[in-house]
Amino acid sequence: MGEKHLVRFEPVGIEIEADEDQTVLRAAAEQGVLLMHGCKEGQCASCKSFLLEGDDVELDRYSTFALPDYEKEEGFTLLCRAHAYEDLTIELLNYDEEMIRSGLPIVQAVVEVVSAEHVTHDLRHLIVALVEPGELKFFPGQYLDFAIPGTGETRSFSMANVPGRAGGRLEFVIKIYPDGLFSRFLDTQVHPGDRLEVSGPFGAFTLRDSPGADLVFVGGGAGMAPILSLLRSMADRGIDRKATFYYGARARRDLCFEQELRALEQTLPSFRYVPALSEPGEQDEWDGATGLITDVLRHNESDLTGADAYVCGPPPMVEAALDLLPKLGVAEKRVFYDKFTTTGEPDGP
Repeated sequence: MGEKHLVRFEPVGIEIEADEDQTVLRAAAEQGVLLMHGCKEGQCASCKSFLLEGDDVELDRYSTFALPDYEKEEGFTLLCRAHAYEDLTIELLNYDEEMIRSGLPIVQAVVEVVSAEHVTHDLRHLIVALVEPGELKFFPGQYLDFAIPGTGETRSFSMANVPGRAGGRLEFVIKIYPDGLFSRFLDTQVHPGDRLEVSGPFGAFTLRDSPGADLVFVGGGAGMAPILSLLRSMADRGIDRKATFYYGARARRDLCFEQELRALEQTLPSFRYVPALSEPGEQDEWDGATGLITDVLRHNESDLTGADAYVCGPPPMVEAALDLLPKLGVAEKRVFYDKFTTTGEPDGP
């Protein structure tokens, strides 16, 4: 362990101690301070902040798309990559003070694989049971890091279930890539009874308390997982805000959890599920929406002023949605998103 330094976050006035061997984001998480973040790999810019005092900061490898050189020179930094080597005062640019103070400390846990069934040709529904500890507190929409045995690498996946339900079991929806490090491991080596190491929870893709605001969910691929967690939580808590879930897939074989989502339309009378196929084949016999999911969203919604939007899925879909939603009236600060980033192969949180 290295020396510890005081890091103060403004304008919220919260202080933590950060070890030189930790990123500032990791140190905050371990002390129960939930800062805005996404990939933790220096690629999505969700944790971008500004150095007000102190400049002795070193950054792990990051993408210059997330932090261009000119921004770094001006004093901007990425908390998921930044190591403090002196006391710092940091201005948070993207934050929710209530959420920051409600953070849960991250924990190291061991889980046992219960099942890893296919829900589509390339999506696995992984269910694990907590072994040690027997309980894990998290907010719907958050994710865990999975350690890949023998590699020193981790990959991040969102929980699909609701905290406290199903007796310590956790659910994940994971896309299988032929060359993905965790994908290949899950597809070829993981069996019921195997034990895996995880850590978390991470992520700020959680439902904000805005009783009067309509909800728009936009998802694709394994982005189903955190949105399903949010919807299940709404059903459990009896939150009947007007909500629409736009889910994009290529063909009918890429759709999953259809029966449960249709059942949620009955449980939540103000909820509507709108799947769309971008490349339906004749064998699909599809009479639903067609086209890119953002095009379907644009066609169906003309005014989303005052709504909260939650977006999760592949980067091109997320980027298109982030461009479109403000044009439909959603305030930029009310667009919450998880973007699947890559770390050398097509795996992401």
